[in-house]
Amino acid sequence: MSAATACMPLVPPPPSSPRHGSTGKPAMAAAEVGERRKPGGMETDMTTQSHGGEERRGEGNGDGEVTMSEPRAVVRTLACERKPYVAGFAHWRSIGRPELPEMDPILSFDEFEFSAPAAFLDHPHRGFENVTYMLEGGVSYHDFSGHKGTINEGDVQWLTAGRGVVHAEVPAGNGVQRGINIWVNLSANDKMVEPRYQGLASHGIPAAATGDGGVSVKVIAGECLGARSPLRPRTPALCLDVALRPGARLRQPVPREWSACAYVIGGEAVFGDASAGARTLVVFGADGDGVDVRAKDGLAAAAGARVMLVAARPHGEAVVRDGPFVMNTREEVEQAREDFRRRRNGFEMADGWTSDHAVPPPPCADTLGVDGI
Repeated sequence: MSAATACMPLVPPPPSSPRHGSTGKPAMAAAEVGERRKPGGMETDMTTQSHGGEERRGEGNGDGEVTMSEPRAVVRTLACERKPYVAGFAHWRSIGRPELPEMDPILSFDEFEFSAPAAFLDHPHRGFENVTYMLEGGVSYHDFSGHKGTINEGDVQWLTAGRGVVHAEVPAGNGVQRGINIWVNLSANDKMVEPRYQGLASHGIPAAATGDGGVSVKVIAGECLGARSPLRPRTPALCLDVALRPGARLRQPVPREWSACAYVIGGEAVFGDASAGARTLVVFGADGDGVDVRAKDGLAAAAGARVMLVAARPHGEAVVRDGPFVMNTREEVEQAREDFRRRRNGFEMADGWTSDHAVPPPPCADTLGVDGI
């Protein structure tokens, strides 16, 4: 989406069940494909999955996984409020706000709702990875390499913007479209890599569950309960959509050096001694080798909980961001803006290109004034 939005939203599951839902719409390619286009080559890796749609089951910590010995403590919780951005677009921002500007390498984390007349028209990106995970409805996109499609309910797209992408994103249908958008920083060595799209349709995201069915997980990135995602983020990361029945518990290993957080989509979850309700971000400390989460039990918690767990390996580098560009120095950001204006160094294909969604721009569609999804 636009430079000012930076991230996307999540929607609570129906009150009757914490289980994951999906429309099963065939939004993304069913086979793994690789291709490059010049100039400014674009890698495309659209994947369904290699597990044949099966759900893997594990006991407690999974089948043969490295177990967790020391759960991380909660050091902070942040409640998120709905903030309108423009007509048709609002978000619940957890990372990327004054209280938590970033969580190296996670630059922003938003739950969003998106409907007409809002549209994020032709705009650039450089220097980070953009994750879009749809909870309801869909987002249609088109980029300057000819890559286009729709991210439907339950689908995920992991875009490594690298040296440069120009694209447009619009609501895919009538009514409100909802999802999660995360920006993950790239290291200095990876800022100028060739762009790459990786996508999983809802039915292609590996699923896992505990033996009693109390915990079910969609493994968007990384591994959980013996299931592993085929997505390969440039910045190593873990991304799980976890549904827990009342009282159910997951103990998920996380590398000690990684930054880690959890966003409660719906219900109420307990992390050690801390509890968090819907649309609350939980930040974990650095000590420990995993995260312990359970759904609150009792009559008041009959729906269980749904939580998105995200962790990633930090870079420990300076971050300078301005609208759609995230670099290490102010000079590099200015260079990115100049490269886009002059259609060079990764932005060559933007010369003379307009997306299928191009219309007279709304107030949020200034190409250098918005971040874009």
